[in-house]
Amino acid sequence: MNRLLPIVAAALLASGVAASAQTLSIGFADPISSVDPELNNHAGDRSLALHFWDSIINSRDGGKLEPALASSWKALDDKTWEFKLRTDIKWQDGSPFTADDIVFSFQRARSVPGSVASYSGALRTVESVTAKDPATLIVKTNTPNPMLPLDIASIYVVSKHVGEKSRTEDYNAGRAVVGSGPYKFISYVPGDRTVFERNPGYYGPKPLWEKVNYRFISNGAARTAALLAGDVDVIDKVAVTDVEKLRKDPKVSVYTYPGLRVLLLQPNFKAGSNEFITDNAGKPLEKNPLLDVRVRQALSLAINRKAIVDRILQGTVTEANQWMPKGSFGYNPEVPAIPYNIEQAKKLLAEAGFPQGFQIAIHVPGDRYPQAPETVQAVAQFWSRIGVKTKVEVVPWSVYSSRATKNEYAVSVIAWGNGTGEAGYGLLQTLATPDAKRGRGSNNWGGYSNEAVDKALDAATVEFDAKRREAIFRHAAKLVTDDVGQIPLYHYQNIWAAKKGLKVVPLLSDRTTAMQVTQVK
Repeated sequence: MNRLLPIVAAALLASGVAASAQTLSIGFADPISSVDPELNNHAGDRSLALHFWDSIINSRDGGKLEPALASSWKALDDKTWEFKLRTDIKWQDGSPFTADDIVFSFQRARSVPGSVASYSGALRTVESVTAKDPATLIVKTNTPNPMLPLDIASIYVVSKHVGEKSRTEDYNAGRAVVGSGPYKFISYVPGDRTVFERNPGYYGPKPLWEKVNYRFISNGAARTAALLAGDVDVIDKVAVTDVEKLRKDPKVSVYTYPGLRVLLLQPNFKAGSNEFITDNAGKPLEKNPLLDVRVRQALSLAINRKAIVDRILQGTVTEANQWMPKGSFGYNPEVPAIPYNIEQAKKLLAEAGFPQGFQIAIHVPGDRYPQAPETVQAVAQFWSRIGVKTKVEVVPWSVYSSRATKNEYAVSVIAWGNGTGEAGYGLLQTLATPDAKRGRGSNNWGGYSNEAVDKALDAATVEFDAKRREAIFRHAAKLVTDDVGQIPLYHYQNIWAAKKGLKVVPLLSDRTTAMQVTQVK
């Protein structure tokens, strides 16, 4: 018998953590579409995948790169990169990890059947991937790309020998979850939970928790209730109405950190009529009014962001005037805050030919973005004050995602995570002209297209000098602001709550993993 076990158990009880502390239960907010790590670039999917899979390189907050499957990397020339891979890594079935696994993974990630949020954008500049030998990978790009290591850090690497004979349903069933990460798959119940256990063969630091119960609890109040009842040990995206209550609870610790995620409205830029935009009599408008920049400016000016931040989010978010938060790489400090100006908004609508306004609907998922439905209800009230009679449609994510990605809504809502810590990610995914073949605009649900913005993305992609690249991003932020390519509302903070005796620290953007949870010493 290990003589340390009684001592450890006593220490855990003294800290307020249950005696079964080697099992961690997490209640998380972001839904999971699949256990397949390459199917959809969704926040919940990415958080789960971090337990089972590795990337060639790890990207941490702020875009900091760390070795992972690759121990080192360098550019051989403007379009050729060499990655030296670790030779001490094995898949969870004992098979050795080699460069062929990365070659396979990069090919697979470009076009997984059924994907609605592809990873192809991260591979848009990759022309070829070659295994020089089992421990050496050569990546050639179709254009100089200094950000290649950061781009491909988002791709999870799956085992070739399992993946080439598996489909998404095999990952969901666990048959194909043969990863290299810190945890091993036990079970997955869609819409409920995933259970996994420590991987004893993991090459990295030994995971603290022997077993993890990873529970999806979409409702913020329900997450809080589960924490207070002892059903879970940690919750993320704490409901704003519960933050102060939990801070005052002696059995709970609340951890708040600046976030990268922004809540955006995406106007529809498709020409012609839209079933969700009509005149005041309910008759469809032949021309989409959102194509007029004056209308978009009016809608943005009509929103009282400070009221939303103070009253609905209760100070747990910060006002946004662009997709990146203050202080991040690519944030433009010269872009002014967006004023709340009802009279100017009415004037712009009249100039655009809508002095009496029109009718419109905003669609928002009710089970994905914290406080998004409440925020959109407030936006609808603000828009109605300038004559734009607004209806809010709250729909399940499963319905919303399929229609939003087809650009069917008049106004869609997205909470974009800016997971790389720099402006290029949002520029590529949410603002570039949609082009599936080039891996651009996969989350540009409104179909926004601006040649100058696309050129800025092209210029930033090939710029190796960090200062010049940031200047390009700042220029792009100004272009998007002037054109109202999207309507930013606020940046979230990352808020976790945990039982006393546990500590939660950020890992990457707003991801939530067992690796972020430690015991307070």
